[in-house]
Amino acid sequence: PNPRASDPHNPNQGEPWARAVYRRHVPRPTARPPVKDLPSREDIRRFIRESGGRVGKREIARAFQLGPEHRAALRDLLRELAGAGDIAPAGHKRFAPPNTSSGGRLPDATVVRVTGTDPDGDPVARPLDWQGEGPPPIIYMAREPAGQPALAPGQRVLARLKPAGPGRYEGRTLKRLNDAPARVLGVFRAPDRLVPTDRRAKAEWRIPPGESAGAEDGEIVLAEPLPSPSYGLKHASIVERLGNIGDARSVSLIVIHTHSIPTVFSPEALAAAKRARATPLGRRTDLRDTPLITIDGEDARDFDDAIYAEPASLSDGGDGYRLIVAIADVAHYVRPDTALDRDARLRGNSCYFPDRVVPMLPEELSNGWCSLRPNEDRGCLFVEMTIDAEGRKTSHRFGRGLMRSAARLTYTQVQDAFDAGDPAGLDPGLLPTLYAAFRALLHARQNRGTLDLDLPERRVVLDESGRVASIAPRPRLDSHKLIEEFMVLANVAAAEELERLRRTCMYRVHAPPSDEKLDNLRSVLGTLGISLAPGKQVTPRDLDHVLQRVAGTEQAAMVNEVMLRSQSQAAYSPDNIGHFGLALPRYAHFTSPIRRYADLAVHRALIAGLKLGLGALTDAEAAGMEDTAEHISATERRAALAEREAVDRYLAAYMADKVGATFEARISGVTRFGLFVTVHGNGATGLLPASSLPDDYWMHDEATQSLTGRKTRATFRLTQDITVRLAEASPVTGGLIFGLAAAPRASRAPPRSGYGPKRQRR
Repeated sequence: PNPRASDPHNPNQGEPWARAVYRRHVPRPTARPPVKDLPSREDIRRFIRESGGRVGKREIARAFQLGPEHRAALRDLLRELAGAGDIAPAGHKRFAPPNTSSGGRLPDATVVRVTGTDPDGDPVARPLDWQGEGPPPIIYMAREPAGQPALAPGQRVLARLKPAGPGRYEGRTLKRLNDAPARVLGVFRAPDRLVPTDRRAKAEWRIPPGESAGAEDGEIVLAEPLPSPSYGLKHASIVERLGNIGDARSVSLIVIHTHSIPTVFSPEALAAAKRARATPLGRRTDLRDTPLITIDGEDARDFDDAIYAEPASLSDGGDGYRLIVAIADVAHYVRPDTALDRDARLRGNSCYFPDRVVPMLPEELSNGWCSLRPNEDRGCLFVEMTIDAEGRKTSHRFGRGLMRSAARLTYTQVQDAFDAGDPAGLDPGLLPTLYAAFRALLHARQNRGTLDLDLPERRVVLDESGRVASIAPRPRLDSHKLIEEFMVLANVAAAEELERLRRTCMYRVHAPPSDEKLDNLRSVLGTLGISLAPGKQVTPRDLDHVLQRVAGTEQAAMVNEVMLRSQSQAAYSPDNIGHFGLALPRYAHFTSPIRRYADLAVHRALIAGLKLGLGALTDAEAAGMEDTAEHISATERRAALAEREAVDRYLAAYMADKVGATFEARISGVTRFGLFVTVHGNGATGLLPASSLPDDYWMHDEATQSLTGRKTRATFRLTQDITVRLAEASPVTGGLIFGLAAAPRASRAPPRSGYGPKRQRR
């Protein structure tokens, strides 16, 4: 620590403005004997660390008895150490130990590693080698300049830092430290232009003669920057051709490369997957006579969970249900610290796009030996649970088994069969029992007061040529909710079991909304005439009460959206803080190890704690669980952002031939530079720039989320319905630009209190 930070002789200690000018004599370390060569990198690191403050090149040269002839070499060595993050720049020609500074603050410039993105898609980083007390601070990195690719998770940069609150900093990239040069993904426009696919990049690039790699007009390419003149467009060289922008594969290719999502497995991992064979019964519990069934979407290929239910008499004499949730035994095939494990951890999760899946595991496992195919023996981890008539879990038991799925059903098939009283080829009592158990679990959910956001998921349907045939909200049936409730209960049981065993657990955590977000939520809801329970201790039940009261009104969609924005991001952590949205004190993902590494970690912990055989969590894995949690939280956010961007680009492609058409839309965002509008029906969202509004001086009111014309007094407010005309659609970037198709109607202020009509219970 810096001795000036707590020096009682400093009359202004703790004042940042004073620390910069106050100096206290720091005894110079004992001079070392003369040396002929430069000191080693470790010697310099140790000297700076032991000096306890900022050290300049002159002090280093004096300490190691270096002469003028060493000046250039010492300068280069210090630059290398700073670039690698071994020392931190701390002012003009001065250095400090990495990630330390006066007052416990990070230095003005330090090396950070990008760990993920925030809800707006901007990169979030952590200090590379944090050694301070408590958790490492969060660094919110500024977006990269136009023409530079976005920072990707895992990337190291030297960043200029600015404090932004307790444990928070704002960062700006000074230098990228990765070995690979920054690349630009874009569309080649003959003869010499590259149009970046990142909508935030405003400038094009020039491809000099001989640097096009034979690319043709309209191809998606990767390019590396070249030395460029001081004026005009920057130069780049094409290094990889990825396909034509009109091809069906182009949309997902763009987002995969934009977010650096790994698509190629190592040869060792592929070889291990091909060597996989059927799981033997051995000492496993034989579940092959239990009619477990899988229920998934129509296009699913990896079936990792199966369920079963039957009536049960409880020990207290009451009636209830015995449930079994069986999950693919991925841990049997993916052992710790193997090639398969390293590749799976690198990915963190599978990524799903309308035209493809980028799996976490090779296809031989994800769609083969780890997929619970009907009428085929498969290894599984299972949990047997009993619940009472109110949906409360009364007991659970985990085991390792061998199962045989009785049927592979889709959500639609199950719902149609249940509604029609058709057993769907199953035991006549199975579907009614499953739905009865589901209704009991749903009752328990309602009793504990969870937050149930109604946010329709858009489904992109492609035709045989890969073109967008339609985009519509994905239906949400009771069969979807049934599977969700069974999985939630199994996840709760997994977290409880690991706590009982006192084993390291990869919790799924969701913090309550911050005070700042709650204040913003109250402000936005107030503009819609909706009030929220006072106080800072808002519960999920309070928020869900607001959603129920506006359900079925024109405000419902926007209230659900602003409620979502107010929430903290769920994440993975070995430290349990509970799950706010589900109103659960402990929760862990257990049910999807084919597509989520977190679930695989939970399986391994259960295998270790219950002594269920090979594939258990190792001590090294348990010790590194915090790093793993941070990594897979980042890859999850990366996948979610990529999947959302893919849908946006497909929407832009779908709308591209509708330029000039008018649409009914609603205002989904208000900024000083324009309005964000969302088209009714397909959910396409784009910008309506302020420049396209009627000629007036438009005043932005952040509190009321409105734009008001000074002369006309016309007002545009959040959730207001307007008619827009599509002016531009870019499938390359996913951007949509709209114009106003009809003059704005007079808008009076909404009521400041009260609710919409109460939703009818179904």
